[in-house]
Amino acid sequence: MSGLRILADENIPGLEHFFEPLGSIRTLPGRAIQAPDLRDIDVLLVRSVTRVDEALLKDSSVRFVGTATIGTDHLDTDYLRGAGIQWASAPGCNALAVGDYVLSCLALATTDRNRSLEQLSVGIVGCGNVGGGLHQRLSDLGLTVLANDPPREAAGESGFSNLDEVLACDAVCLHAPLVNQGPWPTHHLLDARRVEALRSDQILISAGRGAVVDNQALYERLQAPDGGPWTALDVWENEPGIDAGLAERVCIGTPHVAGYSLEGKLRGTAMIHEALCRYLGVQSDRSMEPLLPPAERLWIDGAEGVEPFAVLSQALLAAYNPALDSADLKKTLTGDASDRSGAFDRLRKTYPVRREFGNMVPAGVKDPTALRLLAAAGFAAVTGKRGS
Repeated sequence: MSGLRILADENIPGLEHFFEPLGSIRTLPGRAIQAPDLRDIDVLLVRSVTRVDEALLKDSSVRFVGTATIGTDHLDTDYLRGAGIQWASAPGCNALAVGDYVLSCLALATTDRNRSLEQLSVGIVGCGNVGGGLHQRLSDLGLTVLANDPPREAAGESGFSNLDEVLACDAVCLHAPLVNQGPWPTHHLLDARRVEALRSDQILISAGRGAVVDNQALYERLQAPDGGPWTALDVWENEPGIDAGLAERVCIGTPHVAGYSLEGKLRGTAMIHEALCRYLGVQSDRSMEPLLPPAERLWIDGAEGVEPFAVLSQALLAAYNPALDSADLKKTLTGDASDRSGAFDRLRKTYPVRREFGNMVPAGVKDPTALRLLAAAGFAAVTGKRGS
């Protein structure tokens, strides 16, 4: 089938590979997509920066919207359903990449604090595709893990802890979706009271939705004499117009790129392609595999005789060091708000290729415990020999 008129965010990878057989593709920056662009468009493909609602679509011919993202809070799904517009997202597409980001942040934080990963208790807020996968990896590493997820608990699942217990852990990882209404709203779930209660010996990692944390309250907490918790923020309120003061204060600040692995991006494109094919009643014959380079070798120098969790931390930071992305963001915090916003989007658009741990093969490690930890963290099959 062909002939569809498709408008897509220019930052969605693999568009031609997946969608050219279905029709003609036009691309625009996601934040630049406006209602006049859609008047003669059948299919709209977006990422999280495009608000898709009645104001955007009411005069259009769009009948399918796909977002190559886990979250859907940028879609007015009630309007789409009422207007008879089919929509699809990509749940779980970058869950592995976000888990990689969190593990590397934990390795960096414990290195900075002269602690071992092995010593941490970790609390996870939101245990969906991302949080659930992270829970499994941390548990496989032998860490103490508590999770809070009221919707899943209400559905009859067990093993969850209350929010206060989770927020008391050594490390707190936020992966809840942004929910403004209903029985379990998450907007400012970490409000001023909860932010103030965070200890200076804790680690806070937010890689879900920015408004789950009251950013102003966090800024004030990080200005306290004790410095507040070791904090990594990948998501922010008011993106791309983030609070420069807060970005200066956090230990790690990144421009919403935790899920920006090559595999995660392509997986998202593949998922909305499959959804469109189902909607059209045609067979999907495209795979992301032809677009992936071979797995990468990751040599771990000096691993011999080193404590296994120290080897793991070394491998995590060799595979991905969030301090590098943080340094790039912090270089952009001068200038006016417009300059900073543009720089935030530019960092996302020009983000370098990052592979998931599952496509990285550590080498140079012989200790069986260290090898087990590397596998539990999600690395590909490991070997003790260089070049093997």
